[in-house]
Amino acid sequence: MKFNLTTLLLLALFTWSCQNTSTTQQTTDTKDIDLPKLLDRHTDLRQGTEWDQIQRLYVSQQQALRKDPQDAEAYLKLSQIFINEARITGEHGHYYPAALEVVEKGLAQALVEPDLRFRLLSTRASVELSQHDFTNALTTAEEAVKLNPYNAQIYGALVDANVELGNYPEAVAMADKMVSIRPDLRSYSRVSYLREIHGDVDGAIEAMKMAIAAGFPGQESTCWARLTLGELYETYGYPVKAKEQYQLALAEREDYPFAMAKLATLKTEEGDLAAAETELLAAAEIIPEVSFYTDLASIYKQQGKQEKLEATLSDIQVMLQEDVDSGHQMDMEYAFIYLELYESPEQALAYAQQEYQRRPDNIDVNRLLARIYTALGNQPLANQHLAKASVTNSKHPELLALAQ
Repeated sequence: MKFNLTTLLLLALFTWSCQNTSTTQQTTDTKDIDLPKLLDRHTDLRQGTEWDQIQRLYVSQQQALRKDPQDAEAYLKLSQIFINEARITGEHGHYYPAALEVVEKGLAQALVEPDLRFRLLSTRASVELSQHDFTNALTTAEEAVKLNPYNAQIYGALVDANVELGNYPEAVAMADKMVSIRPDLRSYSRVSYLREIHGDVDGAIEAMKMAIAAGFPGQESTCWARLTLGELYETYGYPVKAKEQYQLALAEREDYPFAMAKLATLKTEEGDLAAAETELLAAAEIIPEVSFYTDLASIYKQQGKQEKLEATLSDIQVMLQEDVDSGHQMDMEYAFIYLELYESPEQALAYAQQEYQRRPDNIDVNRLLARIYTALGNQPLANQHLAKASVTNSKHPELLALAQ
């Protein structure tokens, strides 16, 4: 899924932040309470007063827990801080386990009232989605929606989990429910993705424009929606419009590394590999996002820079292992890297088959398997997976190319 629940927790997070001005304690001051730490942000990610607000919010929750170690609301807010920071800083290996740790502590408290339990479960589903644990995310979200069937946010988790598990009719039903309760950036973005994978590209673009219009300029969630609109334009043959969206995201949020990386991909497509490398190195300096490194490796491979390629591949392996060690399921990423960068469809197949065991009906998993079996010269199996990848009538260019 291109867009997940973690992004959309920002608005609530900032609201809480503005309500808290009581302390300026340092973030590492955990004293007698054992909580995961808030890591320092790269200076390019501090975004004016935003970082100060986050630190104050973190410290205020520490203080709340010192007064009352059974304060489940404080555990919830801490988990949402960690989710937010994972997204912005790319420190997934620290923040997602941290978020799960505190949300479980919140759920373990006695006498958690139903609304708070609902919000804790919603947050746990968000983390499980981010770690690609889609089966458990669906179970958690289904438990949460029983507590509150009138909250739009939980339907977003149900959309995402069902999409990733290949339950497309259920995902559409949940998206309809979500947008009927609250038409906003979160619901429109999911409508956009569902339209895209069902072959309605124009409708997807229209919905993503509505998502952007429903957001606040400069906030991370709005900029992420701009990047997603840019990706739609780029994927379906409108690079000029894609570039415009990436530049707008960068103008609204200075030094936004994901926008920098997207502009780099366009430069790669234009053949300006040196400029793309410079842009990606600058983005990677800000956050350790593995996709930046895979794009860099692709550039070095195209340039025949073997030493740089091997060094970057080594970095990628370390980053992937760290993600796996922190509970993140990365088989799709491994399969892609072995297919694209190592040119080893045999090794790619081993990872893709593991993903297929978990998600046999997902169209992206089946498209990847169709590519791998095509590379291996096994056209009958490639065709089987191609048929499953086409079940939603997606117009994705890679899918259409495989079908020819």
